[in-house]
Amino acid sequence: METHAKVAPVDELLPPGKLGLLGLQHVLVMYAGAVAVPLIVGRALNLSPEEVSLLIAADLFVCGVITIIQSLGATQWLGIRLPVMMGVTFAAVGPMVSMAHANPGHEGAQLLFGTIIGAGIITVLIAPIVSRLLRFFPPVVTGTIITMIGITLMRVGINWIFGNPVGPTAPQIVDPNHIAWLQAVQQAAAPGSALPPPPDGLVLAASVPNPRYAAIPALSISAIVLLSILLIAKFCRGFMANVAVLMGIIIGAIVATSIGMMTYEKVAAAPWVDIVLPFHFGMPKFNLLYIMTMTLVMIVVLIESTGMFLALSDMTGKKITQRELAAGLRTDGLGTIVGGIFNTFPYSSFSQNVGLVAVTGIRSRFVCVAAGVILIILGLLPKIAALVESLPTAVLGGAGIVMFGMVTATGIRILSQVNYTSNRNNAMIVAISIGFGMIPLVAPHFKQWMPESLGPLIESGILLTSICAVALNLFFNGANKDTQLSVDPDGPTVDAHA
Repeated sequence: METHAKVAPVDELLPPGKLGLLGLQHVLVMYAGAVAVPLIVGRALNLSPEEVSLLIAADLFVCGVITIIQSLGATQWLGIRLPVMMGVTFAAVGPMVSMAHANPGHEGAQLLFGTIIGAGIITVLIAPIVSRLLRFFPPVVTGTIITMIGITLMRVGINWIFGNPVGPTAPQIVDPNHIAWLQAVQQAAAPGSALPPPPDGLVLAASVPNPRYAAIPALSISAIVLLSILLIAKFCRGFMANVAVLMGIIIGAIVATSIGMMTYEKVAAAPWVDIVLPFHFGMPKFNLLYIMTMTLVMIVVLIESTGMFLALSDMTGKKITQRELAAGLRTDGLGTIVGGIFNTFPYSSFSQNVGLVAVTGIRSRFVCVAAGVILIILGLLPKIAALVESLPTAVLGGAGIVMFGMVTATGIRILSQVNYTSNRNNAMIVAISIGFGMIPLVAPHFKQWMPESLGPLIESGILLTSICAVALNLFFNGANKDTQLSVDPDGPTVDAHA
């Protein structure tokens, strides 16, 4: 009798139609984050709107290419072979904006992309070293980090619903009457006037509620999306339940269009085809100091990626080895090199999509391969990309609550297996590490008196939690292989250090 080896869930190849819809679901979830960084950095470089559009197209194209390499794998050296979506990391935004302000225009772009290429090369070289830290991540550490990833992402989902704390959707705006008063004072204090001019740097404080923040229509759409996802998840079965998030987003888009929140002017204005070419702004320039700064950012990215990979390993049931972790981290570096060549930015695994794996229960890495193909198409067809970009973030808000909450739930489930009875220090590891991770969320200006160079290293709550959890686990439990016995997923909890 002929027997067939059972295919692991992570290697399951679904029918093309299902792959396409599930891949589109991943793309919609990560799209807003993917296009945000090119918009921010392009404007900081003082590039024209057409050139910023080129950055977005290049970003989507490279997102797709590196997602395929990461999920599908390319030789034993590249790809974690898990359902991973790759996108531009927000950890590099601060340093890149500083470089752009100091060196605007095409020359600044050449210097920035040279910096990214240099940091990417170093990242590829150090990836195996970082992968050797895997033994310092027992369940008490990984569960804490994954929980913090979910908590940090929840801020993103909440901002999708209500509006960002700064910018056009900030909670408060400057009173128009105050603006008129300041303009009148400035005119009255013109040269020759007896009135003294206003002090240099005088700015008006925002004190009036912003009608665009927490607007009732946006809240209603987010609620409709969330309710739709819950109803579909409860009453539908099979494939329809797996695409509950996608269906919720589509329902939200229809409602947003019906009330005028979603319009299509950008779609009409966008061209049909745009080819992404390398070195559009000229050959890259290299600055050692900038490269070392960006390398520090990439080390932060590698540590955060390790947490994402461990979360996906737990969700998919596929245990990753040190060699596989090195291949995944090496792909972060490769993506950064390719990003610099194709006029875009440093890449890492996108944490938003980790929650989607938990929500759908679909563990096949080929779903993300399909999503990578869709991203490449979006990068080459700006009109379709503009259609996706027209989706209001409020539509994503209801879905974000579900997805990011599921990441937190995964971390809590891992922590529930940890032995707190005979080793009470494990509870202290969790408590203090999450407390440290909350600092950037609750007190974002905590680093204002610290050296500016420390900013990229301490502004990530996920990184602070990772460092704190690893350090405290070493302090209390040591670095022996026995530390992994602090949890036994297949049986009763044991603790070698009790």
